[in-house]
Amino acid sequence: MSEDEIRQTIVDQEHLKLLSIGYLISGCLDAFFSLLGLFYIFMGVFLSRVIARAGAANMQGPPPEFVAWIFGFLGVAILLIMMASFVLKVLVYQRLRQRRSRIFCMVVAGLTCIWIPFGTLLGVLTFLVLARSSVIRLFEETDAAGQGDSGVGA
Repeated sequence: MSEDEIRQTIVDQEHLKLLSIGYLISGCLDAFFSLLGLFYIFMGVFLSRVIARAGAANMQGPPPEFVAWIFGFLGVAILLIMMASFVLKVLVYQRLRQRRSRIFCMVVAGLTCIWIPFGTLLGVLTFLVLARSSVIRLFEETDAAGQGDSGVGA
């Protein structure tokens, strides 16, 4: 191996390490912001109870309960999306550290681009690093050694 190849390998390993840390931090932020979904769920439950009491006290009939249901469904959606994002990003963190499942990492990088602006930056940087031929060789060497696979389940 020449000195340039050794230098490029060190740079690639450092970039993959920084990307994996970025995915771990981003995933933890997603888990934290999933608490916003819990807030909306509790808001929906609270509103449904308030509406039920107001309807019982008022002879004109109950106000529309769909407002409470909207808050509840919105909360469940936020919670599920953010937790799914958390799980995917933690999986990418592990895969980048193990140098396996390059395609899976790129798919999640594409999904990460949705979270503007930091997710977009992380996703684009992931594409730039994982598209290098030297990084592709690192992933192929791991697969050839039998330590990795291209699937998600392992």
